[in-house]
Amino acid sequence: MDRETFWDIVERARRAAGRETVTAEGADAVARHLVAELSVLSPAAIVSFEQAYDDVTFEGWRWDLWAAAYLMRGGCSDDGFDYFRGWLVAQGRAVWERAVADPDSLADAGVDPDDDAAECEAVLSAAGDAYAVATGAGADAFWEALDAADRAAPAPADPAGEDFDFDDDEQMHARLPRLAAIHRPRE
Repeated sequence: MDRETFWDIVERARRAAGRETVTAEGADAVARHLVAELSVLSPAAIVSFEQAYDDVTFEGWRWDLWAAAYLMRGGCSDDGFDYFRGWLVAQGRAVWERAVADPDSLADAGVDPDDDAAECEAVLSAAGDAYAVATGAGADAFWEALDAADRAAPAPADPAGEDFDFDDDEQMHARLPRLAAIHRPRE
């Protein structure tokens, strides 16, 4: 599946959700509609969507974006960063592309710093859930189909860019000044 088709499906799910997506509930609504959009596709197309999802989210496998997630969520584990990128996909292509190019642009996303909304685990399982609906098969069948599909090289072990101390206020304010001002204001 090409990138245009991938983002077209995501944008249809966003429109169907019909609500603000920055909240956890809004992002989960996008995930539910994503399952509905995908479940009418062929099993091969659903697997192809998952491959496109992996390719897109590999682009976000970056230290600077992880730092943004760390600020916005008040900390961020490996799994938490996956859920954050799921949330970021639910925000749509324009927000995704701005955030990958400049993670500090997420200061414009409208996330309430007192709300732990910047995550959406349900987006990660949308293709698998849709595969189950479309085929009646269990989760194992989806993973077997995904494993059987031709895959490009896996994501690198380490995120791209320069690793730095996310707990260092000076570095966070220097690297992500707008986000840090919102989510970790100086005293």
